[in-house]
Amino acid sequence: MKRTTPLPDPRPVRDRNGAAAIAAPPPAPTAARRRRPTSQQWAAWAFLAPVTLYLVLFYAYPLYRNLDLSLRNYTVRSFVQGDAPFTGPDNYQKVFDDPTFGPALTHTVVFTAVCLFFQYAIGLALAVFFNQHFKLSATLRALFLVPWLLPLIVSASTWSWMLNSDSGIVNAALHALGVDPVNWLTSPDWSLTSVIIANIWIGVPFNLVVLYSGLQSIPGSLYEAAALDGASAWRRFWSITFPLLRPVSAITLLLGLVYTLKVFDIIWIMTKGGPADSSTTFATWSYQLGFGNLLPAFGPGAAVGNLLVVAALVFGLVYLRVQRKQALA
Repeated sequence: MKRTTPLPDPRPVRDRNGAAAIAAPPPAPTAARRRRPTSQQWAAWAFLAPVTLYLVLFYAYPLYRNLDLSLRNYTVRSFVQGDAPFTGPDNYQKVFDDPTFGPALTHTVVFTAVCLFFQYAIGLALAVFFNQHFKLSATLRALFLVPWLLPLIVSASTWSWMLNSDSGIVNAALHALGVDPVNWLTSPDWSLTSVIIANIWIGVPFNLVVLYSGLQSIPGSLYEAAALDGASAWRRFWSITFPLLRPVSAITLLLGLVYTLKVFDIIWIMTKGGPADSSTTFATWSYQLGFGNLLPAFGPGAAVGNLLVVAALVFGLVYLRVQRKQALA
């Protein structure tokens, strides 16, 4: 004889007083049961873990330590033992009150602005020039990458030799032209100019590569239509090339700004920030405070470094805001 499954009783459940009661619905599954990680999600987390670990170890933790250094009175002993007293913003106040702050700020602004302008202008001119695709274009373009590929210590040492007051090739060329020699590296009037020239020479290839890549994405049909309308080469540049290169130009200038703000190697090798602090920037001043004295001032040195971080962060936020406005327009 077959067993039959009993059907649910259609009659309502009644309580003790005889009133009909509504049966409680079955419990809903919990969120953990509904959203169990899939294999794809586990794979995504596995790929993100090395990047996250790298960012924490080499970015977040150094920034935290630098901030901690700037808020405590660290000495060599307390730096080793880790018992430096908390001083709050006293190190920043010392930096602002230091007589070197004003000249270092001015030199940093001048160094960054002049280098960015000439690196971008020369890089853009070379990118437009090489975009003509003439013979030996690729070879010459590769030769322009040499300054970018050389180690900074080699480039700075080469410029130090070229600008040497007694045996430098630059003064030798000036002497051949009947011009008096210039004390490029030992004169307070010329030391900042010397490091600016060297840094421009090193940064031009980067601008050339990025801007040349941006030019490759501009359709050639736009230039052909403008030429048929009688537009000159200069007009085509200002009406087609320059406007369409704005996104690439913005990221190029931002990256160049961040790099130029923290330039240390070139200045330190060529002039060490001198003479008489005439080429001192925030980057070299931070190093001098932290490691350039017998009694290092770790706190003020870290405070100067944090000022550079804040400056780069501000310009980065401005760039993101401008990009967001352009995307919504």
